[in-house]
Amino acid sequence: MEFLETLKNLTMTQWSFYIVSLLTLLGGIGTVVSKNPMHSVIYLILTFFSLSSIYILLNAQFVAAVNIIVYAGAIMVLFLFVVMFLNLRGESNELDRNVVMIGASVIAGVIGFLLIVTIRNTEIAKLNPYTFNAKAGLIENLGKVMYSKYVLPFELVSVLFLVAMAGAVMLGKREKGERNF
Repeated sequence: MEFLETLKNLTMTQWSFYIVSLLTLLGGIGTVVSKNPMHSVIYLILTFFSLSSIYILLNAQFVAAVNIIVYAGAIMVLFLFVVMFLNLRGESNELDRNVVMIGASVIAGVIGFLLIVTIRNTEIAKLNPYTFNAKAGLIENLGKVMYSKYVLPFELVSVLFLVAMAGAVMLGKREKGERNF
């Protein structure tokens, strides 16, 4: 009965969070369970978009935008091309597939049980909307923290990206007259 009372008292934001979380879980399960690699990629895109929706509900718009642009955009296009160019419909033994499915089901059951036990034993804090910092996830505050407190790691990451780009150019550079195909 307490569960039904809790459901009656949920706000629209909480309902949205639970619905989008369910979509995220279903997309993740569809990614893992789907036999067709193309369908797995589509489910993964659904998972990324629903994760971005959760970020928006948590007032982290920048993280949501980066998630959509980087993951749902660039990486998913890369995955899609890899799946289309490689013929991943190899023959597999039915016995091997059943053993893998049984093992995965047992592991998923154990993880689900641990998740339920953890959630039931965790006290959920109530947020006061009057004391909540609404500017916590904004890009302006992220920039201030990134360029003041974390300036050294930020600059080291930029140097790392520069080295990675130079390495990619050097690996992709062809000598005159050389054919790589």
